[in-house]
Formats: sequence, structure tokens, C-alpha cells
Amino acid sequence: MKTLVDYLSKIRTLFRKEMLALVKDPANRALLIVPALMQALLYGYGATYDLTNVPYAVLDQSRAAASTELIARLDGTGVFHRVATLTSSNQIADVIDRSAALLVVSIPSDFESRLASRQQAPLQIILDGRNSATAATAASYVSSIVASYNQSLGNASAISVERRSWFNPNFESRWNMMPGLIAALSMIQTLMLAALSVAREREQGTFDQLLVTPFTPLQILIGKALPSILVGLIQSTVIFLIILFWFQIPMNGSVWLLYLSLLTFTTSSVGIGLSISAVALNMQQAMLYTFMLIMPLMLLSGLLTPVRNMPAILQIATYANPLRFGIDTVRRVYLEGAAFHDVAFNFIPLLIIGAIWKWEWQETGSVCPSRPIL
Repeated sequence: MKTLVDYLSKIRTLFRKEMLALVKDPANRALLIVPALMQALLYGYGATYDLTNVPYAVLDQSRAAASTELIARLDGTGVFHRVATLTSSNQIADVIDRSAALLVVSIPSDFESRLASRQQAPLQIILDGRNSATAATAASYVSSIVASYNQSLGNASAISVERRSWFNPNFESRWNMMPGLIAALSMIQTLMLAALSVAREREQGTFDQLLVTPFTPLQILIGKALPSILVGLIQSTVIFLIILFWFQIPMNGSVWLLYLSLLTFTTSSVGIGLSISAVALNMQQAMLYTFMLIMPLMLLSGLLTPVRNMPAILQIATYANPLRFGIDTVRRVYLEGAAFHDVAFNFIPLLIIGAIWKWEWQETGSVCPSRPIL
């Protein structure tokens, strides 16, 4: 019992030392919270695929009641904002070329007469395809408005399709993006803190002094890892509160399961950061290695594009990426209300990744720490 108390006391001493090194500088204290806060707000408002402002122009050659009503439906959505009313088809190219309008609605002169005789009335939509995703989304919005207009005229087909979306009833891309940021944004600084922890002491010449103290490599590892894990959880909490209360995205799952997954994910991420610190000769190298690693981890995480859409070789590579499993677990718990048995598989790769990287740190960082600094 006494041996266990002594063992934990040494870890607590190392933990206290690392926390003091992190928070003794007021600038460092601000950097632990402010970046996560600002990034969560910026991503929440900026990283969204939803169209809320579509500038469009209209060429109404019919100028009848039917075309006027259809245009009024577009204007009344709050999404489409008319920036120009054209009088000739020759003006269409200029509006699109100047990016003044994302699309042009062209209504032919016989539009109302065709509708009156219950014939097909073609409606031309000219889109700016330079941003294909935005253009496709805008086109689908127009199609839904036209379908609603057809239904009001009694021209709808006998078969209709009703859509219902689970976990995101309003089809807001923010609901998909923001929960993933709980893991993604915290990982950036967690990696950096862990990567700099040993590199900073090696550069300052204090790591060799730490090795001659009565601490085992495992105690040093735990003492170095705990502060970064704590900071990562605090940042995840800040982002979680912003998503829940500021953006008002409801949470359907268990908070305890959410934090269990975040703890496992953050521990795995810290293992990667400590391995970087073990191979880096100084702080500059540690920062360079971290920045080189963050972008591939982000791209292969499923945050922006689904993993199943990636080539097979990259899908295999994602199994070495803790962010993939962290984002998947957080999203499913937050949006779907998934239980532990639904996401249990994601904990296995996270634990394996964390164990491998921490073993690598013990082998590289504590056995051969004394290397010349460039």
C-alpha cells in the first residue's frame, strides 16, 4: 500500500510540475482556451454548406400572372435574393461572368399559355458552375420550389415522395460539422502541447536531470501525459458548451459516454504527441512534425468527407488515425444518442493506437533521450 502511495505521489509531483509550466505564463493560459473558443465560433458560422444567401437574376419573357407568382415564391423564401431583372437573353452571360448572380431563371414567353393548356412548360436555370457543390445545392432548392408550385396548380404527379431525415431534420450541415469539432479542434492543441513537453525540456537541458530523479519511465510518461489530457478535455468542454447552448444543436446521447470517448481519444492523441516529442531534437522540430501530421489526420478523419468515399488504400490508413474514431464516436453519441454497445468497436483502435505510441515513447524518449540539439 505504501509503495502504491509513493508511486502515485511521484506522478502527482510530475503532474503539478507540468501544469505549472503550462499556466505560469498569462499568455499560455489564454492560448489554452481562446483558440478553441474562436475556432468553434468560426467553424460554426463559416464551415457550413447550407445556402442562406443565393443571389439570382430573372429573365421573365412571359410577364404574366403565373410567372409573377413563381418569382414571388423564390423571393419569399428568404434564401434567394434577386439582384437583377433582365430584359434580354444577351444579358445572361454578363451576369454570370461577373459572379453577380449564382443563377439566372429564364421564363419563356409562352410559359402561362402552356400551363393553361396543361402542357409541359420548360423553365431554364442557368447556373454558375465554378463552384459545383453550391450550384447543385441551389438547383435543388429551385427544383423543390417549382415542385411546390406545380402542386399548387394541380399539376403534380400521382406519385409523391416524402422525405424524413433522422438525426438532422432540417438538413443543416452545421449539425454534422460541429459535433466532430469537439474532437478535432481539441486534438490540434493537445498534439502540440504533448509534442513540446519533452522537446522543451531537452532543449533547455532539464530532461537529463529528470531522468536521474527516482522516477520510472512509466511515471514520467504519465506525468507528461496527464496535463495535456486535462487541457484537451477542457477545450472539448468549451466547444461542447458552445455547440449546445450557442448554436443550440440538441444532444441526444449520454454525457458520460461522450466524455469517456473523449478521454480515450485524447489519451490516444497525447500518445502521438509524446512520440513526436521523443524523436524531435528541439521545439522547432516538434512543431514542424506536428504541423506535418495534423493535416493528413484531418483529411483522413471523415470530418469533411466520408471515409467510405475514400480509395480503399486510404480507408485502411485511417485505422491508424485516432481522429477518425474520435469523430465517429462523438457524432454518434451526440446526434444519434448511441449507447456504449453501439460505439464499443471505436474504443478498440483508440486503445491500441495509444498503447503503441506510448510504448514507442518509452523506447525512444526515455532510453535514448540524450541527443545533441541542432
